[in-house]
Amino acid sequence: MKRGLLIIISGPSGVGKGTIREYFMKDEGLNLTYSISMTTRSPRKNEIDGKDYIFTTKERFEEAIREGDLLEWAEFVGNYYGTPLSQIERLRKEGKNVLLEIEVQGATQVREKCPDAVSIFIIPPSMEELEKRIRGRRSEPEEVVQQRLAKAVREMKMVKDYKYVVCNDDPQLAADMITLIIRRHMEQEQEEE
Repeated sequence: MKRGLLIIISGPSGVGKGTIREYFMKDEGLNLTYSISMTTRSPRKNEIDGKDYIFTTKERFEEAIREGDLLEWAEFVGNYYGTPLSQIERLRKEGKNVLLEIEVQGATQVREKCPDAVSIFIIPPSMEELEKRIRGRRSEPEEVVQQRLAKAVREMKMVKDYKYVVCNDDPQLAADMITLIIRRHMEQEQEEE
């Protein structure tokens, strides 16, 4: 069985990664599975443990770091976020194309460990629109909003490290672009067999 692709989707907080993902994950022809990240942050309203994130304790997360059980990890606003390595390896061996929706620090770690990963950076139409989206959540205090905006400015400088850049002015159009990128890589893999 052909090993599955590893696909990285990154972009600043509030850019719409989750919304875009919902569109293209429905395409069964992409053979995609979503890698669920582990985090120490509290669930937001409507988030489900084991579906949106694996919610865990800081102690358990730090144990996973020490034991090398994470493909990538990062700390932001006092919380850890990371990707369980065993989960990714198992899915790729099963021939699944694994989608990682991770921030830029984690994406850098993954690209170093897995240079064959398909990396896609989603940008907002403008920084003003990004701020509007972050504030529109109304789920965080002003201090956290400011931290997210400052981080977004830093992250936008990392766009050059990604193979592809997709603007989320229209989520359906952005999803269609990502679908084309994934299909292209699937075809290349078949040609190399």
